[in-house]
Amino acid sequence: MPIVRLGDYLTIPATGVLSGTPYEWIEEADLADFLASWDDWHRQALARITHRIHPTARIHPTALIGDDVIIGPGVRVWEFSTVRAGSVLCAGVSVGFNSEVTKAFLAPGAVLGHRIGINRTLVGTDAHLSANLTVAAISLWSPRMSQPEKEIIVRVPEGLYRCGTPQFGAVIGDRCQTGNTISLGPGLLIGRDCRIASGVTLTARTIPDNSTVTAPHTADTHIRRRPATR
Repeated sequence: MPIVRLGDYLTIPATGVLSGTPYEWIEEADLADFLASWDDWHRQALARITHRIHPTARIHPTALIGDDVIIGPGVRVWEFSTVRAGSVLCAGVSVGFNSEVTKAFLAPGAVLGHRIGINRTLVGTDAHLSANLTVAAISLWSPRMSQPEKEIIVRVPEGLYRCGTPQFGAVIGDRCQTGNTISLGPGLLIGRDCRIASGVTLTARTIPDNSTVTAPHTADTHIRRRPATR
């Protein structure tokens, strides 16, 4: 089976709040191996870190933070947002207004705009995701989406990559930037320094580094002058 090395997408500093935890090895991990070990890695990290929520983090009083979430230094979580289910927000991450972060890993400096929902997703260093973006983690073709069964499979250059789980959203590489109103996943690998334009829908594929993705209607837009009215 092909290998998807997370270090080909993400850069995680060797020092910081996750130093001495399994997360410091995330760049060396294969995606499917990481997904299978994620819960155990997180339990070990919680047992080893000094501050589950760093004292310099600023969390709005209306935000909801799960008891098993790790939040690093300088993190901002804005109004009415929820971070839960073993998520990790590394140093300098910003989670915008009314967003939902579920079982996600956000690398240092990642920015989520407002009204963003991500699930079972890894976001790279200094990535910037704009408003109204959703990353889905469950296949529509599971018989019952409330109890997902269908394994997530990604098309990679070497063939089909089996994620080994029915719940995986995306890996979004370092310094990626997106427009708004975008639907991603399940099963998506986006390389470093990509640009995803507004209105795009992507799933079950690999986007190479330095790619620009636009929706068909963007290229097909026509502008006509209306007749003058008197």
